[in-house]
Amino acid sequence: MMARDALGQVGSRQLTTPQGLSPPVFRWKASEGSIAIALLNRPDLIVADEPTTALDVTIQGQILYEVQKLCRDTGTALIWITHDLSVIAGLADIVAVMYAGRIVEFGEIDEVLDRPAHPYTSGLIGSIPSRNQRGQRLQQIPGMTPSLLNLPAGCAFRSRCTYAQEVCAVAPEVGGGDDGRRRFRCHRPLLGSGLSQESA
Repeated sequence: MMARDALGQVGSRQLTTPQGLSPPVFRWKASEGSIAIALLNRPDLIVADEPTTALDVTIQGQILYEVQKLCRDTGTALIWITHDLSVIAGLADIVAVMYAGRIVEFGEIDEVLDRPAHPYTSGLIGSIPSRNQRGQRLQQIPGMTPSLLNLPAGCAFRSRCTYAQEVCAVAPEVGGGDDGRRRFRCHRPLLGSGLSQESA
């Protein structure tokens, strides 16, 4: 595959130079170029780490559209790493939520977003701005992420969790899930999640 062909697959119709491009458009073109380079070897899997960070919503939407089209057309699998759940909601089939270096919840995107089992997942969803909450303070998860060099015993999220119990401070989180692909790590999964605990 030639460079022009790869650029064409991600929606760029011509090779351009940075001259005369505004910073947002230049970042967009840089993202296109990175994806195009990844395509040159016809990979089975692309890992994209925060590729839309610092881009405005319109440009983000264009990149997401092109990436989705690319994956459909070529059969390429995609792992998209991001802190932005609103991006994942429109892109992913499966989501893995990580906290302090560990996956704390995993499952079909609609199930995880509609019925989060882990308090951290619920906190992330609650912090997404809503049009229905104009003029109100944005919700935040209290506290700070612990250092990966000095993780606390038990659940790493417990000091920030409103549902934490004594067991959370001493024992590793238990695994839980359903009969499908849904999994979580929590001593006290959120009520209404419909999920049960099982031995990890």
